[in-house]
Amino acid sequence: MKNAIDIKGVSKTYRDFTLDSLTLSLPEGSIMGLIGENGAGKSTTIKLIMNAILPDSGSIEVLGMDNKSPEFAEAKEDIGVVLDEAYFPINLNCKNVNTIMRLTYKKWDSDKYFGYIKEFGLPEKKAFKDFSRGMKMKLAIAVALSHDPKLLVLDEATGGLDPIVRDEILDIFNDFTRDESHSVLISSHIVSDLEKICDYIAFLHRGRLMFVEEKDLLYENYALVNMTKTQLSGMPKGSVLGSRENSYGAEVLMLRSDIPAGMAPERITIEDIMLYMAREER
Repeated sequence: MKNAIDIKGVSKTYRDFTLDSLTLSLPEGSIMGLIGENGAGKSTTIKLIMNAILPDSGSIEVLGMDNKSPEFAEAKEDIGVVLDEAYFPINLNCKNVNTIMRLTYKKWDSDKYFGYIKEFGLPEKKAFKDFSRGMKMKLAIAVALSHDPKLLVLDEATGGLDPIVRDEILDIFNDFTRDESHSVLISSHIVSDLEKICDYIAFLHRGRLMFVEEKDLLYENYALVNMTKTQLSGMPKGSVLGSRENSYGAEVLMLRSDIPAGMAPERITIEDIMLYMAREER
């Protein structure tokens, strides 16, 4: 299987933050969700992928090409990008954006673009400066989808959208990967959105990759277990991946294979795994 993105041993250090030896791959034809708290390194990772900033070490290939090579500038034609803030000149409207993008992308499809503008309910003649955050994000998504990309790189692309519109856009991203040559990397604070559409989940915490795993295997491999505080204190070292104590006892994150006989696993979400692992790190 080919990979749309290959990140190998990438590190990037700032004065107060380090992305440490990141290694992960996004298989072609799949959707990967990038989760983590604010400041975990999600946006830094996306900037590194797009060669907007340079790593201190390691290598990144995007669509089979070294992203530091001169050819990568042309490969960006095949990448649709939506950052956590949409940037267009403030006095442009949707029609103006179409005119500019038609001159920017070789494979720009005006019919597809205006189809998304209509589907998202965006006014064609209203200036960008008068758009709400949700309208700005919808315009950025319409642009990203309208030049026949093979890869979507989305940083908080559903932020500021109401639940109904978010659901519609998630369906669009899902439909996008019905073509097996299409892939999506999407970061989001709304973990429930990623649970709906992602094939893989990568969890960054304080600049470290805690795991990258198939979503379905996360449900199969992890579980929450209720136990007494005495039972918790007696658990073997390394078997507790995270815990939260309360007046009745403790709720404990474990691998299902480590759960002692007689203890029943509880239903788990990806957000549970993220929160309990982060709690344990603290």
